[in-house]
Amino acid sequence: MTNILVTGAKGQVGSELQALSSAYAYNFYFTDKESLDITDVNRVDDFIQEQQIECIINAAAYTAVDKAEDDAKIADKINHLAVKNLAQIAKERGVKLIHISTDYVFDGKNYKPYQEDDATNPNGVYGATKLAGERAMQGINPHNSVIIRTSWVYSSFGANFVKTMLRLGKERDSLGVIFDQVGTPTYARDLAKAILDILPKVKNEQVAIYNYSNEGVLSWYDFAKEIMRMAKLECSINPIETKEYPTPAARPHYSLLNKAKIKEAYNLAIPFWKDSLEECLKIMGERR
Repeated sequence: MTNILVTGAKGQVGSELQALSSAYAYNFYFTDKESLDITDVNRVDDFIQEQQIECIINAAAYTAVDKAEDDAKIADKINHLAVKNLAQIAKERGVKLIHISTDYVFDGKNYKPYQEDDATNPNGVYGATKLAGERAMQGINPHNSVIIRTSWVYSSFGANFVKTMLRLGKERDSLGVIFDQVGTPTYARDLAKAILDILPKVKNEQVAIYNYSNEGVLSWYDFAKEIMRMAKLECSINPIETKEYPTPAARPHYSLLNKAKIKEAYNLAIPFWKDSLEECLKIMGERR
């Protein structure tokens, strides 16, 4: 039975991996920053050897996009240097590594869905540190390893846009939501399932990069409208421009990811965003 280390087990993707784990014939070790500090290379290396880990799924990340602008050192430690540690250990020990990255490595100025080899140009600290992690992993090049870039992640676990909209939709009569940022949500359970499904098929000499989100195209405004409709909340959603909702870190205006590469490589079917949202809301008991 394959021994798998999952870092960031209390995050959205990590929690979904735990929820799905019983359906897969793997032996999982779910860890968080308290049980395994991935910035401590010696501790991680010891853990890998002690538990005879054969695959690492790195779901750990510093994801506070705005806070990262003032917390660059810690963001870099987690998003860059820790990934470098994992890649080095993976290469030395012959361990498979699956690392989750982000659409924030792009500047959001494209006019067609981003492909994996499109030029990167992050707008802020979060994207820059995630890109540095990608590059460190590619430079070390552990065999049988992949980077998966994703966008707009939500889940029944943790804090996210869906949960925020549900809470505010019950508290307020109306909300202003940005309409000029376009992309596709990613249901963390779909991503977790995709990772577990492709895991045994990953076999490559060079680190491979893949995009993954749900299918479809929408704005945050469209997303909020559908959440309210499905949950039958009477809150009115009004479209606003990004400039009306300033944040410390700039957001990409265009986050669409082309998923053709991962679908072709692993014969992967990706659900439509509305179907996944409905599934998540049912799990949360919010689908009316």
